[in-house]
Amino acid sequence: MCPVLVLLLLLVPVDSETTSADSSAGQKFVIAFPENIAYFHPESADNMVKIMALHGNTKVSFTSPEDNSSVTLTAGEIHEYHPEAALELSRSAISNQTLQITSSRPIIVHVIHQKKKSIQTALVTPADHLGTKYLVPPVPPISGPADPANHDATENSPFKLIIVNMDKENAITVKGEEDRVISLQPYQVAQVWVQDELRAVTADQPVTVLFGHTCAISDDCTCGQLFTVLPPTNDEEQTFYIPLVSEKDAEYEAFLLLSEEGSTRVMSFDPNSPVVKTAGSVILYRPGLLLTLTPETEFAACFVAKTIPNAENFAVILVHKDQTDGIHVGTEPLDNPVWQKLKGSDYVTTTLLIIGPKVVIWHASARMTVYFMGSINDAVFGNPGSVISKTPDFRGCVLTPETIEIGAVEGSWQESLMYCKKHNLDLVSIPWPDLQRQLSLNIPLAGTGSLKKLWIGMRRSSQTTVWYWLNAHLVNYTNWGQGEPGSEQEGQCAIMSVDGNDFEWRDADCCEDAHPICYREPEIFLVEPGSTQFDELGPNEWLELFG
Repeated sequence: MCPVLVLLLLLVPVDSETTSADSSAGQKFVIAFPENIAYFHPESADNMVKIMALHGNTKVSFTSPEDNSSVTLTAGEIHEYHPEAALELSRSAISNQTLQITSSRPIIVHVIHQKKKSIQTALVTPADHLGTKYLVPPVPPISGPADPANHDATENSPFKLIIVNMDKENAITVKGEEDRVISLQPYQVAQVWVQDELRAVTADQPVTVLFGHTCAISDDCTCGQLFTVLPPTNDEEQTFYIPLVSEKDAEYEAFLLLSEEGSTRVMSFDPNSPVVKTAGSVILYRPGLLLTLTPETEFAACFVAKTIPNAENFAVILVHKDQTDGIHVGTEPLDNPVWQKLKGSDYVTTTLLIIGPKVVIWHASARMTVYFMGSINDAVFGNPGSVISKTPDFRGCVLTPETIEIGAVEGSWQESLMYCKKHNLDLVSIPWPDLQRQLSLNIPLAGTGSLKKLWIGMRRSSQTTVWYWLNAHLVNYTNWGQGEPGSEQEGQCAIMSVDGNDFEWRDADCCEDAHPICYREPEIFLVEPGSTQFDELGPNEWLELFG
């Protein structure tokens, strides 16, 4: 052949179901807008939904009891949707007041609840990423009520769960001292007071569960909305890193609230060791903020943060200390960040002040996590960063990962070329050293002894004897082994050796038998040059901004 009180809410399940997703994007979302009586004022809240399209020609449809409309977005475009005030939930135990968002291609959805100085933000989970079991967090200590004599006042009521159903009839069980079963029709919402040591929410069909308070008392004798989206349970031990604790702030007081087999206990937390290992979830609490933390297993490679108008918007980046190189903000590398080490771990964190409507933060070769934070008129808000991709790539933010396939049979260079074409792939061209490194990490069976050599998409021109790539890129980078390539009489095609660590190339007779590396380039999310402005904040500056 040819200086605030901070709590960490820690939840540990006995047994659970788990869900995972490679991004925050989806094509179906159901949103509920919790009642907001911030500042005890009867005016309506200024709720807003921000939708970002990942691809061009994306049709987004909105359906609610008050609206039936649509809009078409280009790749990277952000659309602001302002729901009718009537969609805000009241005290009804069960309601039909939801907003359904569907799209022709994946989108990321971010919701903002704002009323005067009270502001809460949340990343909306797509319907196909939801779970059927959620742990109920312990209630954080809140200051006393504004009017102790008025027991009917909303601000004096307990914390609540808001359970949002998707598109099927559903039976939900709220587990506590006495289990309670709730039946929901498609797109209905249930509100449940957090009383009598509630332990978990289970459902026959996937649901969203919010945890919080309609108007939690703050330290200035006012009240503000306080909610977070709970993650589905996970029965495997996970590691959480808390990037907001600073050893330089002597007044930073923190606690862990541990929920295990229905019991809750308070644990003191050492700010010099901001690492938590648990089979549950961790929520960071400080007055005005409930922030669900991201476990190390859910770290990702590319995030987008959409900013809130008239607010100071921040991105908090947490990454392994040996992987600080390779982080980009928009089209530019992260330049001279101020890294703060997390004691007791190999991780570091830095904080960026975001300027502009959005910013894309991505890593070329590793995973990290990013939190979107902010403040407006001394009110703090935040949520986990919106994940575009978990796949690192030196070219940018991956929408569809690269495809690497080793041909099933050995053949000549020409037969290998045809094999790849038959499978709608190309014999791989390697014009950049970063791609060479990425291939070496991802070629299956490399170094196992069963695979020693692979055809690549390089050969000599029969007319000029000059080497060229099949994809027409210039040959500015090569990885020839010692003494390679030889003369044109020794070989016209290029082969990669994979039985060592260097994956070096050599020239070879084009009729030599070898397996092909078939390849398809990834689809990369385009980042505009103009959306990357940022300022760097040191840990003391960050703490000053956030009290």
